[in-house]
Amino acid sequence: MHFTSVSDVGDVNALVEAALALKKAPLAFQHLGKNKTLGLIFLNPSLRTRLSTQKAAQNLGMQVMTVNADKDSWALEFQDGVVMDGVTVEHIRDAAPVLGAYCDILGVRCFPKLASKEEDYSEHIMRQFMRFAGKPYLSLESATLHPLQSLADAVTLAEHRPAHRPRVVLSWAPHIKPLPQAVANSFAEWMNRLEVELVITHPEGYELDPRFAGRARIEHDQQKALEGADFVYVKNWSSYADYGKILCRDSAWMLTENHLKHSNRARVMHCLPVRRNVELSDEVLDGPRGLVQAQAENRVFAAQAVLKQMLENDR
Repeated sequence: MHFTSVSDVGDVNALVEAALALKKAPLAFQHLGKNKTLGLIFLNPSLRTRLSTQKAAQNLGMQVMTVNADKDSWALEFQDGVVMDGVTVEHIRDAAPVLGAYCDILGVRCFPKLASKEEDYSEHIMRQFMRFAGKPYLSLESATLHPLQSLADAVTLAEHRPAHRPRVVLSWAPHIKPLPQAVANSFAEWMNRLEVELVITHPEGYELDPRFAGRARIEHDQQKALEGADFVYVKNWSSYADYGKILCRDSAWMLTENHLKHSNRARVMHCLPVRRNVELSDEVLDGPRGLVQAQAENRVFAAQAVLKQMLENDR
């Protein structure tokens, strides 16, 4: 079993319920991970993903080994057939089988370079690890998707869901630098598997890859999109069509209380880290609407639900 996207999940609602059950009894399945090792490889920085996945594994009785690939190990080469006379020291063909020999499950975090759409959306780095490690693969974020974050988001929505079918708005926000589309892609992909009305709002030119946006309604008028919203997920992403570029820096897209006056008492979400008073105002983040800390807490139980399934499938 691999976990790289919502496509690896048979029943999303069942996985959400499993995470909620683990939140009530986090140590109930410690026997599953006895004598099992989770390897976590970080090619990019992390706070919540690193600590929540470690905690999830420990709750299941697993041992955890963590490597910061940019600091703790040799520089990795991912291209085949290259003459390695540059800065890379070890090829993924040699490193990944070693990791597979040491670990029962391998989790990897890798960001896109935002230089080539074709390269990033091929998920070459992730696929090379999966190809050569020979063990179940857990995505800790890839070039295009962040499924553990999206599962935690789905858990948070379930905890705060109204009685009616909720309107969920994914709202683009300004940022000082170009960011990947991974969180936005993943959130849209998961919401398309749930019973919600999904609206994506952004300036023109920020349309996501249609395979991830799916059946979502696209609205370029942010205020119109926010009308009647039950949940608003705030996130910046760079252009997909004009790949990796910043096309808009309009600060009016930063979410404030004033933006939400015509919402349905909307709760506000963000994956963190957040640029305060750039993406989201202090008044929203620190006020009663904010769900960002609930999302962060649920990262543990989202990861634990996935690891539990992996361990059970490996028995």
